[in-house]
Amino acid sequence: MPQVSVKGKLVEYAETVFRRQGFNGASVQDITSAAGVPKGSFYNHFKSKQELAAEIVRRYSGATDFSMLTTDTHTAGTAPERLRAHFAAQANRTRATGTEYGCLLVTMASDTPTAGDEVRSAVRDSIDDWTTLLHTVIEQGQRAGEITSDRPARDLAAFLIDAFEGGALRGKATGDPTASMKSLDIALGALLP
Repeated sequence: MPQVSVKGKLVEYAETVFRRQGFNGASVQDITSAAGVPKGSFYNHFKSKQELAAEIVRRYSGATDFSMLTTDTHTAGTAPERLRAHFAAQANRTRATGTEYGCLLVTMASDTPTAGDEVRSAVRDSIDDWTTLLHTVIEQGQRAGEITSDRPARDLAAFLIDAFEGGALRGKATGDPTASMKSLDIALGALLP
């Protein structure tokens, strides 16, 4: 079995540390301890905690399952069905890593005022990419008459993310693993024509 590099261990364990403690609550010592590597080795691979956090955000976003949004519309169901399936997969992902810790993107977004420009940029890019994919599906739904055309598709895409992530934040605070999907279902209902 191939041995995981020190950098690989840092990246692997940092996601959990950041998810559980947030950017500001996580120290380099916390990350290196979780990874089982010497603290000094951190700076051989990352110039700062910010650089590692930005990489973790990009890695998390890159591992997001967008297949429900990018599949052939003729076989994947209506736009609202595809949107719901996508968000349900995201809710399951958060549940699998602990509802009490919430979505990594929300955790990092809430810390961006003090986490620095590199983390803020990674979070913003991730949200922008997500919004763009949702926007495309919503436009398809608007053309098919499945989603209201009263508002621009991009605004509706942002609204869905806000509803879902707001619900995830409430779920994190209350321990309710269904909070994000409850909020999303209400938001999806508001999008129907």
